[in-house]
Amino acid sequence: MLNGRRLLTEEQLLKMADADYMNDEQLAFFRYRLQRMEQELLANAGETTEHLRETVIVPDPADRATIEEEHALELRTRDRERKLLKKVQASLQRIDSGEYGFCEETGDPIGIPRLLARPTATLSLEAQQRRELKQKLFGD
Repeated sequence: MLNGRRLLTEEQLLKMADADYMNDEQLAFFRYRLQRMEQELLANAGETTEHLRETVIVPDPADRATIEEEHALELRTRDRERKLLKKVQASLQRIDSGEYGFCEETGDPIGIPRLLARPTATLSLEAQQRRELKQKLFGD
């Protein structure tokens, strides 16, 4: 439920006609999904900050090394989440500007199945494959 309206299910989204692509109901579905992702990522970041503040003095070098490795792993995970958070926030801006769901390169619809799998997608599957092939052939 959102503002007294029931959100569509994934099944309902997939059954909608092409003419309904990125209508208000679909945009509401993806806005809600992206906002939930944003909240979760921000909560995780807060937990990491609190966890890293809990400094434990451990005399055993092996235990200390284990703790340091856990912290390093947690920081790498949060770095990936920080990058994802930027993509989520950019996707929310694209919803507001009316650009969400359309390929940045071609302007073609990205497609509901792809957006369900990756709500932050900015390229159609074909454009993404072309980009990955170029990167593979020519590097970044």
